[in-house]
Amino acid sequence: MFKRLLNISSNLDQSFFLFGPRGVGKTSWIKEKYQDAIYFDLLNSDTYGELLARPVRLSEKISEKYNGWVIIDEVQKIPALLNEVHRLIESRNLKFILTGSSARSLRRRGVNLLAGRALTYYLHPLTALELGDSFRLAESLQYGHLPAAVTHQQPKKYLASYIKTYLREEVLQESLTRNLALFTRFLEVASFSEGAILNYTEIAREVSSNRHTVSNFFDVLEDLLIACRVPVFCKRAKRKMIAHPKFYFFDVGVYRIIRPKGLLDVPMEIDGAALETLFLQEAKAHNDYHELEYGFYYWRNEQQQEVDFVLYGNHGFHAFEIKRKDKLYSSDFVNLKAFAKEYPEAKLYLLYGGSEEYLEGDICVFPFAKGLLQLPGWLGAF
Repeated sequence: MFKRLLNISSNLDQSFFLFGPRGVGKTSWIKEKYQDAIYFDLLNSDTYGELLARPVRLSEKISEKYNGWVIIDEVQKIPALLNEVHRLIESRNLKFILTGSSARSLRRRGVNLLAGRALTYYLHPLTALELGDSFRLAESLQYGHLPAAVTHQQPKKYLASYIKTYLREEVLQESLTRNLALFTRFLEVASFSEGAILNYTEIAREVSSNRHTVSNFFDVLEDLLIACRVPVFCKRAKRKMIAHPKFYFFDVGVYRIIRPKGLLDVPMEIDGAALETLFLQEAKAHNDYHELEYGFYYWRNEQQQEVDFVLYGNHGFHAFEIKRKDKLYSSDFVNLKAFAKEYPEAKLYLLYGGSEEYLEGDICVFPFAKGLLQLPGWLGAF
């Protein structure tokens, strides 16, 4: 088992949520760390049926004398159970660990999120630091960092099964959409927008639907934590900026398995989006694990000059360009230099496929794989 960077103090005396997409290792992590806890798995059909019918059965299954931790895995399956959890925290001073695939979907339903009586943490796919000596950039870009994909003998088959299971269990059973066939088609079309500025109207045309439905589908992806939209950075902008967000799946392996491939596809486009996806998932993981509270953005102006990622917050101001190529030319630095003219306070980085580390003016140039390992230090995690 890989040692995870998520650090929750063993002295913590308060209930907490642990959110993250299916497959990132939430259950393995809590079972390893809280071996003596009472455990309720809502993916177990018997447990699910009992507690769905009568949430009060939760208290009946916990001895009055018990004062340890209680784990409820995949709590979003029975949102009404949180009212009973709230009551037990208040009346019996019990401590709960509540895992789920989305805080946002619970909030959308108007569910009681314990009114501040529980902290919130997130678990992400494995990072390069967590993989350690097992980290291989080529494999990471192909199969991603889901723990089971990393250790599976046939990671491609695992990922294909993961997508099918996720659609069935999370999308269909949770009634997030009644048209699973349309949603499946939407996923494929959305994968062509990986790392690109979203055009809802164009995507709606390709899936033979309407803009409103497509926008709702993107909301579903974000609700399930399996994708995110990155807004444009426009603080102190001197000219009109592009307004639409960019789109990324949460794990590069998931993106690669959803993205249809054929003779007409350009490998450079797929690989470039994969590099950006891997960078983003690593940065988001460190941001949550070290509580850095960065906002994630991209930058693009009317002259089509673009910087892939801008991280802005109390811990710093950073701009990152990601290049697949192994040799850089002066033209590769134009966008970062244009950004620096408007935001001279930002620290500038260019990660690329080469092997040399050097400074190009104020731009720190770093090999991509090494850059992932340096990333938490750059962001101020340590």
